[in-house]
Order: sequence, then structure tokens, then C-alpha cells
Amino acid sequence: MTYQFADRIGTLAPSAIREILKVTQNPDVISFAAGNPAAESFPAAEIREISSELLSCHYASALQYGISEGYAPLRAQVSERMRTKYATGSDDDDLIIVSGGQQGIEMTAKIFCNAGDTVVCEGPSFVGALNAFRSYGLNLKGIPVMEDGIDTDALEAYLRQDQRVKLLYVIPTFQNPSGVTMSLAKRRRLLELAKQYDFLILEDSPYFELRYSGENVPTIKSLDDDGRVIFVGSFSKVIAPGIRVGFVIANRQVIAKLTVAKQVSDVHTNLFFQMVISEYLRRYDFDAHIASICKLYTQKRDAMLDAAQRFFPAEIRIHRPDGGLFIWCTRPDGSDSMKFCAIASKRLVAAVPGASFAADEHEISPSFRLNFSLPTEEQIYAGMKILGEAADEYLTVRD
Repeated sequence: MTYQFADRIGTLAPSAIREILKVTQNPDVISFAAGNPAAESFPAAEIREISSELLSCHYASALQYGISEGYAPLRAQVSERMRTKYATGSDDDDLIIVSGGQQGIEMTAKIFCNAGDTVVCEGPSFVGALNAFRSYGLNLKGIPVMEDGIDTDALEAYLRQDQRVKLLYVIPTFQNPSGVTMSLAKRRRLLELAKQYDFLILEDSPYFELRYSGENVPTIKSLDDDGRVIFVGSFSKVIAPGIRVGFVIANRQVIAKLTVAKQVSDVHTNLFFQMVISEYLRRYDFDAHIASICKLYTQKRDAMLDAAQRFFPAEIRIHRPDGGLFIWCTRPDGSDSMKFCAIASKRLVAAVPGASFAADEHEISPSFRLNFSLPTEEQIYAGMKILGEAADEYLTVRD
């Protein structure tokens, strides 16, 4: 039988990163491709203890349906933490629990964007968000990322010519894939442009608490006095990704529409794991837990940067991130990192070519992304040495 798939999915290509991850099922492959947190960062013992108590004493409620907005105690805890620690959220805002940050991104596009609208994003950007936007028939425009964040001059130049811009999607802190953190001045400038050209800002912040050096920069949402910013957060990188629990903070009218969208999506996020996280936040020192993760990842980041300096050709530019999970590497202009990553894959090391993160699916990128959170330090040094050899091979073939 020949199936006629809807346009919204028929033209959607599989995630390049997810396809690369299939290769990493080979136990001999050293993977720098995934964005996975390290298993040793999971509070497994605490989750086991809490889960056992919930199933023993509160199974009737923990395994039941819940409300679409989310488990009330968890919503209150997250809202309080974001307000007091990060000045994010106001009396005009509300919060909804979602099934990972990805759902928050996808549902925001669903409630605000019509086919043919334009979503502007950073270039490069998170492929999961790009594919969500593509699935709704939206036009994507990538604006280059500089050392201090998105190029706001280029953004304004584009806004002058495209009246269909509905949404600006950014990852301002430890951006995926570049690792760049947007400056405070640029965050303020984005809000000015949003008011001037009448668009919304979708602020995706899955890594913002994973800082290893430098000073914290206020969230864009904390600077918002006009209800234009929708903030998406997640517990995937600071508790565990398999629980699929995230949250969205936005104006109450926005949260009301997101609630309707969630009711026709998955009804509610896994109630059991919402209760687990709520109890974890109540019992344990969450800030101390995050500090332990940051200590672990600082060591791994520094190991990868050291290995890059030792083994990579001098031509490759390395961005040193102050946090997050990724290091962004850029080869000489004109080179194709897709071909380089193919050579690396044959040598059993997986990296993600920069073209995977482009708004323009036909773009050729000289950059590639490396993840340092998942591999061991031993794997980091071994894999980076192989990547250096692959880089020499590629440059030789190219020349």
C-alpha cells in the first residue's frame, strides 16, 4: 500500500543527531554526538527511595490521572525557585509542567504560529526546535551567532524586510550547539526589537544552571515587562532526561492556551515523576546537587579543551564555553564538516556536523559539535586524538 502522509510530516527529515546515535550503539564507538548528561550525575539513590515510598504509600494518587497544568506542589516549588533565585516570573505569569522542554517549544509554535509565518532563530540552533517549527509549515531564518550571542544588527536588518516574523527562538545561555552565552546588552536589545517589530521571544534554557566559570547573566524573561517572553526550562540536564519533566513560564493567557494544547497532546505530564521531583526538591539540597554536577562537568570540559589543544590542527577554532554540555569547533572556511565527521565515524568516533543545526537544510557548515558530559575522561582523550588524526586526513584529502 502507498501511504499519503500529511505535508507537515512527509517532508520532515529524521533528526540527523538521532540517526548518528544509531551508530553509537556499537560499544566500540566513542560518542561525542549525544547531548546526554552523565549517568553518574543522576540522583538515582534518592529517586529510588522516593519512588519506593510513593508506590508503597501513595500509589493511588501517583499512578492516577493528573491535571493538565501539572502537579500543584511542583508548580509552586518551581515557580518559587525561579522567582527568588532568578527573578524570573511575575504576578502576571503562570507556570505549566510539560513533558520535557521539547514539548514546551512545540506547543508554543502550535498556539502562536500559522503556516507561512516566520520563526527567526540563531544560526546554528537546536535541531529539535527546528524540526518542530518545520512540522507546522513555518519559514525559518537563521541569524549568525557571534561570541556574545545572536547578531542583533543582522536580526534587525532581517526584521525590516520580513513582516511575517511571529517568534524569535533563542537559547541565550550556553547555546546548543555553539556553547555561546548571550550578553546582557544583547538580551535587552532583543526585548527592544520585540516591542518595535511586535514579535514574541521563546527563551529555551535547558542548561542555564550548569555554569562552570564566569558570572550569571539574567534571563531574558527576568527583564521582560511586556509579557513577550515565554521561558522554557527542564529537569532533563539537572535531574535525569528519562523522566521527561520540564516547565514553561509565561503570561497567564499564554499558559491557558498551552493548557488547552496539552490536553489534546498528552493530557498531562507523567504524574508519578512530577511527584518524585517535588519530593526530591522538598527533601534534598537541589543547589548542592547542581554544584556537584558542575564540578563533574568542569573536569570533563577542561579535559576536552586540553585534548583539543594537544591533538587538533591549529587551523581549527575552539569555543571555550562557560557552561552547558558542548564544545563548538570550526574548521577552515570552505571545508565541509559532514565529510570530516564521516571520516571520524569510520574511525569509530562520533561527532555532529554543523549543518545538522542549520535553519537552511542545504547549508554546508565548516563547524562540528562535541559533547563532553557523557564520555569518560579516558574516552575524551582517546577520541580527541582520533579526531585530530581524522582532521589531518581530511585536510590532506581536501588539499
